[in-house]
Amino acid sequence: MSEFECSNLLSFWPALNKSQIIAEMRSRIHDPFQVNQGGQPFCGPAAVTFALLTRRPLRYVEICRRLWETGSFRTQSRRSISPSMTLRQSKGNLRMPQVDWMVLSALRESENLIFPIEANAPEIVRNVSGMTKSWEIAGWAREILGGRDVKSHYAYFSGDIPALRAADEALKAGGFAFALITAEGMLQNKPPLIPYPSHWVALLGNVAIDEGSDRKGDRSRVSFDVYTWGRKMRVDIPKNSFENYFWVAITGR
Repeated sequence: MSEFECSNLLSFWPALNKSQIIAEMRSRIHDPFQVNQGGQPFCGPAAVTFALLTRRPLRYVEICRRLWETGSFRTQSRRSISPSMTLRQSKGNLRMPQVDWMVLSALRESENLIFPIEANAPEIVRNVSGMTKSWEIAGWAREILGGRDVKSHYAYFSGDIPALRAADEALKAGGFAFALITAEGMLQNKPPLIPYPSHWVALLGNVAIDEGSDRKGDRSRVSFDVYTWGRKMRVDIPKNSFENYFWVAITGR
């Protein structure tokens, strides 16, 4: 960090402020929960960046410095992630902290073939361009986190509890886990008429599956901790609701 702070190299992100970038980096190294997607649909990149900070903080510093000083960085397989000039010149209301914009937008744009990342585009455009697919999370788990034994546990029609248990096992073994959920129903107490996958979170563990005496899930409950939206949240919902709102778990070590 001190070397980066003292470096006189010009920035590839002219609209961002280095002093603010450094301060925000320090706060995230001290407390990874500071990573925040803000008003942008970058839940997938945010979850992966949170995991990177908890597992490999020096790698996080390296990525930030490379992006700032060279405009790109290389992944585990030596693939170059090189944000476009348009993205690097973004200014105005970024809707999120500067360092998070630099890192998260770079990750998101690296997977987009059609839709550009624009900080102030209409909401529908930002939501479409910000969608993160399960194979992208798995790819970042390998390429950004350096993860091994990365697996996808799909629960679109069944397998919700086994997927959560697989995530819990990975976490207890020192690994990581991400989940695709219906945030409106699981986190915001706004159940949609038709559940749909809408949000990525980093799973933190503390899993409890209380089957109770009702195997149908009417009185059984499922609870666990997640990182999302810049904080730790506790999920505690009926088992049948969990099965409606849990779609995919990505695990690795």
